[in-house]
Amino acid sequence: MIDGTQVIDYHGHVGRWDPLGMKDDPKLMLHAMDSAGIDKSCVFGIFHPDGTASNDQAAHFIAQHPDRFIGFAYVSPMMPERMIPELTRAIDDLKFPAIKLYPPYTLWPFNQPQWHPIYEFADERGLAVLFHTDGGELSRPRHLSEIAPQYPNANFVAGHAGNVIEPRTEAIAAAQAHPNVYLETCSTYRTPGVIEQLVNEAGADRVLFGSDVPLMDPRPQIGKIITADISDEAKRLILGGNARRLLRI
Repeated sequence: MIDGTQVIDYHGHVGRWDPLGMKDDPKLMLHAMDSAGIDKSCVFGIFHPDGTASNDQAAHFIAQHPDRFIGFAYVSPMMPERMIPELTRAIDDLKFPAIKLYPPYTLWPFNQPQWHPIYEFADERGLAVLFHTDGGELSRPRHLSEIAPQYPNANFVAGHAGNVIEPRTEAIAAAQAHPNVYLETCSTYRTPGVIEQLVNEAGADRVLFGSDVPLMDPRPQIGKIITADISDEAKRLILGGNARRLLRI
């Protein structure tokens, strides 16, 4: 591990996803985090469109180990009347420092008007918004190039950095064009050299380590960062420095 770096995993889940074998067992998650030298993991629930059930589930999970887990607020445009009240509660009362959105569980690409009240809230508060991004039309990273300049006080993070080649190219282009777009690293679809590509083309100050724990084991996910052919300073930024800045830690 890189000396002196507080390692923050920017992408983790609470809840169960039985078809994929995902279970948020804190004992197993902490063992993997400790084995990999991960100090804190950011977690969120995505399975309840009202937002409240997901955020309460995350808060309950975090309360068991508040020094190790950070909560992100989840809402969905499927229940539009609840979005802003629930974001306000999650940010102000639960003290979650960022927002997580999951377009595949909705009906609209995330550049559509149904989503914009969330971005207005994030812009007013100066918050970071993490999206699931991939090659599906609802989740294409190219949408970031449309919304990022409209909300310059918010920061927008492409979860998985698009995941595969074509959407990854869109994610990198969005980060190149807009200073408030970031790329997050968790993926099962990575050949050697992708981390180097993200750093070389978007900049080390725009890349965030994420693992998708417990859907994915964080140990191989962090391995591709610490073994990448990039500078130690780039690794420090990716592993924690950029997350600390976005989360105002």
